[in-house]
Amino acid sequence: MFKSIKKIHFVGIGGIGMSGIAEILMNQGFEVSGSDLHLSEVTKRLEELGAKIYEGHSAENVKDVDVLVYSSAVIPDNPEVRAASDKNIPIIKRAEMLAETMRMQYGIGIAGTHGKTTTTSMVGLTLTEGGIDPTIIVGGKLSGLGGTNARLGNGEFIVVEADEFDRTFLKLTPTIAAITTLEREHLDTYKDIDDIKTAFIEFANKVPFYGFVVICLDEPALQDIIPSINKTVFTYGITAQADVRAIDIEFEGFSGKYTVIYKGKELGQIKLNIPGEHYVKNSLVAVTIGMELGINFNTIKQALEKFTGVYRRFETKYQNDILVLDDYAHHPTETAATLAGIRAAWDRRLVVVFQPHLYSRTRDFYQDFGRSFLNSDVFLCTDIYPAREKPIDGINGEMIANITKKYGHKNVIYVQDKKDIPKKLMELKKKDDIIVTMGAGDIWKYGEKFVELLKEVKH
Repeated sequence: MFKSIKKIHFVGIGGIGMSGIAEILMNQGFEVSGSDLHLSEVTKRLEELGAKIYEGHSAENVKDVDVLVYSSAVIPDNPEVRAASDKNIPIIKRAEMLAETMRMQYGIGIAGTHGKTTTTSMVGLTLTEGGIDPTIIVGGKLSGLGGTNARLGNGEFIVVEADEFDRTFLKLTPTIAAITTLEREHLDTYKDIDDIKTAFIEFANKVPFYGFVVICLDEPALQDIIPSINKTVFTYGITAQADVRAIDIEFEGFSGKYTVIYKGKELGQIKLNIPGEHYVKNSLVAVTIGMELGINFNTIKQALEKFTGVYRRFETKYQNDILVLDDYAHHPTETAATLAGIRAAWDRRLVVVFQPHLYSRTRDFYQDFGRSFLNSDVFLCTDIYPAREKPIDGINGEMIANITKKYGHKNVIYVQDKKDIPKKLMELKKKDDIIVTMGAGDIWKYGEKFVELLKEVKH
């Protein structure tokens, strides 16, 4: 019956989660169209691949489509969604379409509050190098995929990022599930931590009897849910009782290395081209899944040593007498992990520029953010990137700046207008600085403008 569907339209096709599915469907022979409020590199690439792209949303855009796909970010009264409803065109969420793409293959779903994109990428690359030829759909542009976020393979497996936002990952039915972390997040969707745990238990138990679940034993909340998972479980981490462990972890500059212990047996050393203990743990998921699927350890090792990162995940923007990095971290645990990774690899002055993402997240976590930034030497904070949200009275970026000061940070600067950030960085920069822009919004643009100013001075 799916064969009768020829034309698929995506509302918000420029979103990183939507574009990957659109690309896979095009590669499978479907006629894809889509709209977005703003055209981008992502929409340009899809257009070059053959998609019909519209700037802005209009009922006219869906007059000749078989199905409409929309994401959680699309408002209910969107004109294209309304028009499709009026014409009795099937309307489905992004997660349902992702589930459909998984249905005909063995699905590997990578879930967790943090680390999903990097882990999905590492697993996908490992399976590719191992000759399994997987289809991959990831929530970030991956250099190993030629700068895109999707790959159509001819093998039996599909590797996808399973997002817990809006409980969308519960639409998926993975054969192999991995859970990297579990914390309070998306409190507009979940009542509390117990509600989040219940959802992750449900996700893990969707695995069939012949599949398995890979779970991080270092995470207290994941330790809590393991007894409720009634499928085969493999644990990983640095904890002594983990089935797959990393020991002898070392970092220097952009590289790190560790030794793998797999079910009590030492397999050898793995080198990573990205620093941070959290990346070591992410790579252990790829080791675990790769070994369980019969991939030779040396192949897994070579695959992970080829991994050069994901767009906006610890990405180098400039490297000279000053190192400029950009990172997608937008939750306190992520900001703390990124700063810890930098501190472990370099002994240099660390300047952090943070753009909070969402009013609700700022309200819920501003104190935790403040604590995480105590690990910086200079902390700049700008105002909130609202994304899908409307303002909440009294909630702004200055809350994070103020609480960071109260906790004892001696060099905090609040820059309300993000456009002033490049100039401010030029004023305070010093030789050998590491300057990192952080956040899930558009803060990376202002890091790039700062780099342009640096290059002008060099010339």
